[in-house]
Amino acid sequence: MPRSKRVTIADIARLAGVSPGAVSFALNGRPGVSEETRQRILAIADQHDWRPSSTARALVGARTGVIGFAVNRPARTLGTEAFFTQLIAGAQSTLAARRIGLQLVVVPSLEEELETYRRWARSNQVDGVIVLDPRVDDPRPALLRSLGMPSITIGGQPSPDAEHATLWLDDAAAAGTVFGYLAALGHRRIVYVSGPAAHEHVRLRSGVLDGMAGRGVAGEVIETDYSPAQVAATMRSLLSRHERPSAVVFDNDMMAIAGLRVTQEMGVAVPEALSVASFDDSIVTDLVRPSITCLTRDTFALGEHAAEFLLEQLDETETLPDRMGPAPTLTVRESTATAR
Repeated sequence: MPRSKRVTIADIARLAGVSPGAVSFALNGRPGVSEETRQRILAIADQHDWRPSSTARALVGARTGVIGFAVNRPARTLGTEAFFTQLIAGAQSTLAARRIGLQLVVVPSLEEELETYRRWARSNQVDGVIVLDPRVDDPRPALLRSLGMPSITIGGQPSPDAEHATLWLDDAAAAGTVFGYLAALGHRRIVYVSGPAAHEHVRLRSGVLDGMAGRGVAGEVIETDYSPAQVAATMRSLLSRHERPSAVVFDNDMMAIAGLRVTQEMGVAVPEALSVASFDDSIVTDLVRPSITCLTRDTFALGEHAAEFLLEQLDETETLPDRMGPAPTLTVRESTATAR
């Protein structure tokens, strides 16, 4: 049985009564055609099951219609973090509306993440990338610039060199909100159970906690790998001390739930004997008992904004100015109370 002929951009242009260039603009989500024309072209492409030829795109250096996202997290912990689920869903909703794919890769180390970018660049697999968790002395922006690969970084502060576009979240202000609230409740021994210290957001949050010494707060930062097992071990050690902290703040919701489970295991009443809070929120933190006080942000919208920002960057030769992401708010629940 003979194979059916592959539908080309020229075929779609003929059926839509427009130029091949207009079809290319519409299929790649680029400006240059009206929204009515774009929708007509997309409908014809869907009707004829048009798919881009990745081989041809790579040969001519054209856009691939794919955005890359390399996530440096232990694979076992990634599925438990609601932040990533919402972030990816938000980005995908923006990209799918423009017929652009998302290539997600989970990598075990920074070195593997860097190699992923090199591999994508060599094979022209993606048009640009979303970068997460900026680091102290981060090598990724310089590498991406050298590869000529557009990128958007989701970070806790504006880019220090203005050479890579950043969607920033003001982690210092967020930390001030959480730690400041606990201090206002009278807590003077606050422990921050963080992710890896190399992450910029950990440094920013730790700096805010250290800066509260003037308010009589004795802050302590304990680094973990985000895994519930390591968080639980850390919490058992904290609660076994002769002088326990009066409040513990976790980097994300799953860490907070793992910590809360240990308080129940060891018979430590929350919030009567210990207050617990988290820098990330999810539906689960409102369902456990006691429900957990969290910093709440619209992570789905954050993913949408990041994808939109990157698509705009693809059409520009100069680095776009940094932008502010959705502002978080403190959601007070049952896990925090006045210190005793």
